[in-house]
Amino acid sequence: MLEKAIIGMALLRLLSGSIEIVAALLIIRLNEVEKALLVNSALAIVGPIVLLTTTTIGLIGLADRISMWKIIWIFAGIACIFVGLKK
Repeated sequence: MLEKAIIGMALLRLLSGSIEIVAALLIIRLNEVEKALLVNSALAIVGPIVLLTTTTIGLIGLADRISMWKIIWIFAGIACIFVGLKK
């Protein structure tokens, strides 16, 4: 039987992938660079939200098996990713 955390993470990734595919089709349908950039910019919001949410679900699923320090290190790593992307 699958764990609830696994199901939640997989469903979020499926949703995220579906949003990406719909956005790609929309970009093709719009056929204008300006509008395509707007759609692409909206996707820049979806990716980090999905990353944080799936990581949080995974950590909640592991909370009883790993130490608080490891959880802090994981979130620090995610914070470093976001800082690196902003620069």
